[in-house]
Amino acid sequence: MILNIRLFVAGVFLVVSGTAAAQMPAMVDGEPVTSLAPLVERVSPAVVNIRVSQTVQQRNPFADDPFWRFFGGPNVPNGSREVASAGSGVIVDADLGYILTNHHVVGDADEIRVSLMNGVELEAEIVGSDAATDIALIKVEGDNLTDMPIGNSEDVRVGDFVLAIGNPFGLGHTVTSGIVSALGRAGINPNGYEDFIQTDASINPGNSGGALVNMRGELVGINSAIISRSGGNVGIGFAVPTTIASSIMRQILEFGEVRRGLLGVTIQDVNPEIAEALGASVDRGALISEVVPNSAAEKSGLKVDDIIIAVGEEKITSASELRNAIGLKGYGEAVEITYNREGKTHTTSAVLGRQEVASSVGDDIHEGLQGAQFATYTTSSGVEAGVEVTEVEPGSPAAQRGLLAGDIISAVNRRTVRNVQQFREVAGANRILFLLVQRDSRQLMLQIR
Repeated sequence: MILNIRLFVAGVFLVVSGTAAAQMPAMVDGEPVTSLAPLVERVSPAVVNIRVSQTVQQRNPFADDPFWRFFGGPNVPNGSREVASAGSGVIVDADLGYILTNHHVVGDADEIRVSLMNGVELEAEIVGSDAATDIALIKVEGDNLTDMPIGNSEDVRVGDFVLAIGNPFGLGHTVTSGIVSALGRAGINPNGYEDFIQTDASINPGNSGGALVNMRGELVGINSAIISRSGGNVGIGFAVPTTIASSIMRQILEFGEVRRGLLGVTIQDVNPEIAEALGASVDRGALISEVVPNSAAEKSGLKVDDIIIAVGEEKITSASELRNAIGLKGYGEAVEITYNREGKTHTTSAVLGRQEVASSVGDDIHEGLQGAQFATYTTSSGVEAGVEVTEVEPGSPAAQRGLLAGDIISAVNRRTVRNVQQFREVAGANRILFLLVQRDSRQLMLQIR
């Protein structure tokens, strides 16, 4: 499973050279070991290989063009084809058969097959999936499953030894090791909520959704992405921390969906230059430029011109950090907000609201959008930032024209659209549409007619 920034998994064994050129021993359960085999044998049965099949639409752009047919162009009809891909997953509840993996592994699957380490193959179904965090929960029915305990990723430190187990190139149950290189990484998925663990993992295709494991045999991350120009390993891999994965899993199991928290403010970065212009006493944070009426922010006493500098124990130095801090929390969750107002630091408590999105069906907007459903894409700070394609029916006109679930539409015919209402107004008034679409980490323009 590969995206622009190659979404998959792995790890690398660290050798520390000193003056004596000696290796640093790994610690398992507080004891030094010369081999990681006992730990690997204990956790590997909880990691599964995932095979996915899905139907993708292919469209001949000239299929309906009479000019093309008149001059005898090759007749390649519109149609669909079956594609297969592979990934990884981690059993987190053996009794109920729950498996954590990546959204991009199973999100568009028509069929999911899970292979256990003992060779048993099971059919799986999606319980719930969240594109914004790239986490999905699937379920199998099986006997004698082995699960992996979920550790607290907040206890992870830079320099910790970690194992990565996955399914690179479909080889199945490959184990590598390395260290935690950094924490709190962001900017990997611009449309998502990010707080990645970075590891010097040996990353390869097929590892998406695999386990990042600490030396106590606990799951601390779901391996999800790498940065690579070639698609091969360069030692910069990323895992979604279990604090995020567990939160998404709890919401899916409790509500059947992800109910992301909403503070209800419009914000912008504060840097030293802006702080000087404002005469502020803090030079980093998130400046509130608007408070949504009746929102959690208004009820907590936050006001325009306040600078948010912390959420709980988490320091906030930018608007994106606040977006992540709030968006990764659930609806109804109480959070402590620390802010600066007129040079003084204050603290308040806010009970997060729920992100509500207006939705619409493509059939009512434009004939070329038939088969697609749309919703207003709203950031965790309450800002309407475009229109999300939430569903595309296979074989529909929208599918034939290249729309995919998860696409974010930010403009139609060069006119910015921030919500479904604006999208309907612009798209409904034109016969030919040019949609500016954000898909994963890249932008593209789709023609709809």
